Amino acid sequence: MTIVKREISITVNGLLHAVSVEARMLLSDMLRHELGLTGTHVGCEHGVCGACTILLNGRSARSCLTLAVQADGAEIETVEGQGTAEALGRVQQAFRDHHGLQCGFCTPGFVMTITDILRNHELSGDDEIREALSGNICRCTGYEHIVDAVRALIREKDTRP
Repeated sequence: MTIVKREISITVNGLLHAVSVEARMLLSDMLRHELGLTGTHVGCEHGVCGACTILLNGRSARSCLTLAVQADGAEIETVEGQGTAEALGRVQQAFRDHHGLQCGFCTPGFVMTITDILRNHELSGDDEIREALSGNICRCTGYEHIVDAVRALIREKDTRP
């Protein structure tokens, strides 16, 4: 059996990549195995847990439910593009400040979901925050600290000129 590959162009965290992928390769697998971006985690492989969340053309998407070929020509943001260990991004810093990190497995998915929320949605209260985060599962049950981090980010956003 011949494996058919397809060339795709994809921009990840601002860098353009040309990648040869099998037609059935998942975007999460391409990010992890072809580009070495292992910050995107794969938990349930059914789109339920949210660990694989990335931004696809500016909106959150489950990379375990997206074929790499579907992302041809797209702009992808992963947790690696949100900051570094030396210079955390603002969502990552809020997680640190509010102890939103538990084991860390779910954290990249939460960071990407929250980045989408802050860019594209107005949240006014805890119920809306919890609803917005409901697609991400923290098996360590660190939700209260994660909600604290989002509250702080919303306050920060509201006080910006």
